[in-house]
Amino acid sequence: MSQSELPAEMTLQRSSRDQSAVHDQLEAWLSTVLPAGSDPAVTLLAGVDSNGMSSETVLLDVTTTQDGERVTAAYVARVVPAPEDLPVFEEYRLGDQYEAMRLAAELTDVPVPAVSWLEPTGEVLGTPFFLMERIEGIVPPDVLPYTFGDNWFHDATPEQQRHLQDSSVEVLAKLHAIPDAATTFAFLDPAVTGAEGATPLARNLVRTRSWYDFAQRADADSQPSPLIERGLAWLEANLPADEGDPVLVWGDARIGNMMFQDFTPVAVLDWEMATIGPRELDLGWMVFAHRVFDTIATSLGVPGMPDVLRAEDVAATYTAASGVEVGDLTWYQLHAAVLWGCVFLRTSARQIHFGEIERPEDPESVFHHRPLLEAMLAEVGA
Repeated sequence: MSQSELPAEMTLQRSSRDQSAVHDQLEAWLSTVLPAGSDPAVTLLAGVDSNGMSSETVLLDVTTTQDGERVTAAYVARVVPAPEDLPVFEEYRLGDQYEAMRLAAELTDVPVPAVSWLEPTGEVLGTPFFLMERIEGIVPPDVLPYTFGDNWFHDATPEQQRHLQDSSVEVLAKLHAIPDAATTFAFLDPAVTGAEGATPLARNLVRTRSWYDFAQRADADSQPSPLIERGLAWLEANLPADEGDPVLVWGDARIGNMMFQDFTPVAVLDWEMATIGPRELDLGWMVFAHRVFDTIATSLGVPGMPDVLRAEDVAATYTAASGVEVGDLTWYQLHAAVLWGCVFLRTSARQIHFGEIERPEDPESVFHHRPLLEAMLAEVGA
């Protein structure tokens, strides 16, 4: 199956932004932040459509004069979506993303791209953005999902796939090893934005409910999701008793948000969901994200990749890398399932907005992980 054959509900337009205007606006702005005489020239290369659903991502080269010579550097712009384009997230906290990436790169050897300039006001492009270095590497694709086959990760040997899996889990162990994360990354605590709760996990769950409330009221015709509401009720009633010390949680911890060379991570991307909390938040998300793509594949008659990123393998690799035994991931995977539901509610609302799909009678029909979510709710008796 090719991308052109993908069902309409699995395609996604991200922006109505005028790219020619973006070029001129970036070039004019850079002339104000770079040293006098730099004479910046911007070349926009492309947006990124094969991975990610939340931020706008623009690839660009910037040529400047340095010591009398013209020098070109490669960048990526991460841009907050315009409100009229129905953003996925309730809030983007771009400055927090920028600072989390800066600190993670400084405090670990995790390959987090260097961040360059932050424009927090929205006065240049209409919404805030920052520039970061552009890394050369390849990514397991989201569209079509890598589980469909005919891509470099699916077609690799089992040994190469396992190396990619283990080295990706080791990234989490290194991020989680940053000492005193609750202080260093205090700006990521959901309490900063008003979420109340006795622990970081409780506050993260409050923020999850807030995201759902935001996601299911995209417009006057939006409808609630009984599945998500059942999931939230169970999660709230069954908060894990022992969270351990809070760590830096990358948030959107999945292999589709990493770039690889020789099946080893060379860039860790997409920090919109960064927070502090239990390490299992990242581990559950990494496992569940793969299960979502495997469910999409098998629902369309494709074998998928059932032996990749199994919970027991991920936990074992993580313990070997970190020295920390992790708890059961059931709660965290169901939390991930609820969050994916919020994502699908918002992305489907965006597709309706851009005329890509008709409004479905059943709002949960856009949940590509629906069979998986239903099964998980049944397993826990929710």
